[in-house]
Amino acid sequence: MPTAFILLNTEIGAEKQVLGALKKIDGVEDAHNLWGVYDIIANVQAETVEKLKFIITKRIGKIGRINSKLTMIVTEKPQPTTEQQVFFEQSQMENALVI
Repeated sequence: MPTAFILLNTEIGAEKQVLGALKKIDGVEDAHNLWGVYDIIANVQAETVEKLKFIITKRIGKIGRINSKLTMIVTEKPQPTTEQQVFFEQSQMENALVI
């Protein structure tokens, strides 16, 4: 499922309003206030990349009181290497023998 993480800078004092609006948008899985360079981080997911782009540009873009945003679209989820998979399977077998 296409996923993006968005870092947002809001107008001073608008963090709570923007966060509330984000949480009402379908596709925004999580949104949290931050301390630091950015004010809010949001995790957005959609069925297709086109729908993801629509949510980011149209839905989130209409919220207002957002000064800037940095969007990072996840390209692929890491898959375990063969060595990691073998280690995991061996660990599970050893744990099953201990019981």
